[in-house]
Amino acid sequence: MPELAGIHHVKIPVTDLPRSLDWYGRVLGFRTTIEFPDDDGVVRGVGGTMPGLDGTLVALRENPEAARGCEGFDPVSFAIRDRADAEAWAAHLDALGVEHSPVIEASIGWLLVFSDPDGLVLHLYSWAGHGKDHSDRPGYGRPASPAS
Repeated sequence: MPELAGIHHVKIPVTDLPRSLDWYGRVLGFRTTIEFPDDDGVVRGVGGTMPGLDGTLVALRENPEAARGCEGFDPVSFAIRDRADAEAWAAHLDALGVEHSPVIEASIGWLLVFSDPDGLVLHLYSWAGHGKDHSDRPGYGRPASPAS
């Protein structure tokens, strides 16, 4: 099998592109680098960068039906380094008035959860582990059983 070369981009459906551009810019540092005008000339999609994503692009696409369908779902977890980063992000979100979870001791590492303006749930999950086994708790991860 050929090998993948990473993730090219993540596309997030939104109901209102200007509102989402403002929110993703203020909250996550999103900066537009490319626009996608539709046949009528109206820009309903953009691609761009966010600090720390090392070349992985993020796209925002105005698609109200898809955005409503994703409300309450968590399709992507952005990586942070450790618990200190989770605490710093919590303070950043507090300063912006963005509601969020407390810092959670998740399956492996530290987790912070919040939602974008359309209710898409975003995770900030640490690479650093906390060293505790939560595999006996419902909803927490555990090693997969070998295929038989």
